[in-house]
Amino acid sequence: MLWFFAISIFWVLLYKFINPPITYLMVERGFERKFEGKDWKIDKKWKNFDELSLNLKKAAIAGEDARFISHHGFDFEAIEKAYDKNKQGKKMRGGSTISQQTAKNVFLWSGRSYIRKGFEAYFTFLIELFWSKKRILEVYLNMIEMGDGIYGAEQACQTYYGKSADNLSKGQAALLIAVLPNPLKWSPAHPTAYIYHRQYLILRNIANLERLGVLKNAF
Repeated sequence: MLWFFAISIFWVLLYKFINPPITYLMVERGFERKFEGKDWKIDKKWKNFDELSLNLKKAAIAGEDARFISHHGFDFEAIEKAYDKNKQGKKMRGGSTISQQTAKNVFLWSGRSYIRKGFEAYFTFLIELFWSKKRILEVYLNMIEMGDGIYGAEQACQTYYGKSADNLSKGQAALLIAVLPNPLKWSPAHPTAYIYHRQYLILRNIANLERLGVLKNAF
């Protein structure tokens, strides 16, 4: 147990200063492509926090975790709403914060189990303790899956828009975030009516958060 705590804390502290080179999900997806007869593909390009579009940062918070700035890793109100929705038999939805998604994507394996959720909570606590909110958002936007073999906002922007992630319009940023629930099914390059609706909701939420002053001085 002592070795586990020592190694995990060292790992989190290391990634506070060093950008994560690869994740378990990237390797898993790479092997899935090989099994399907495709080429090995892990395309990613890192952009530092200040190089990422402000519109993209706002869209990520508005679309994925509206209380990101104020919570300490867990949005219990969102978790409760998700639980109520799922208990009523409605479409499954999650209550994961950007911090939880970052912990899962960077330090853990994919899949659903109580053991993995326990580790996710533990690593979420650690990154909230040792990293800044800016670092969490920076790692999130650089490591998240955004398409088949495509990881991070910079690679996604170059693939779908032919431009860098430092120069996105509000609409482009919202569209990029709109596909995140299932980036292997949806694409910003060919958005469906549902994705356009999600884009609209994200843009509306950005406006609401700005009006409430939530995003003021956040970056």
